[in-house]
Amino acid sequence: MGMVLSLLGFCFIIAGVVCTIMVLIDAFRNEAWKGILGFFCGLYLLYYAFAEYQGDNKMMLILGMLLGGIVGGGLIAAGGAMARGG
Repeated sequence: MGMVLSLLGFCFIIAGVVCTIMVLIDAFRNEAWKGILGFFCGLYLLYYAFAEYQGDNKMMLILGMLLGGIVGGGLIAAGGAMARGG
């Protein structure tokens, strides 16, 4: 069961990375400095997603960015704990 949770967590993290890359591409298209700042500073990329991103699925991408890492990391940690027996 631990391996299943870890794989599911990995899928969530991949989804979060894909959402982040989509917002990052838009930031680079808007202005190069916004893309560079978003690449190096995740908080600015989150601000950019809320304030300046104008895509059709804006809230879905923001939720994917946030929950992908949080839920994915939690599932991987839970899967690792179950695999160790703790």
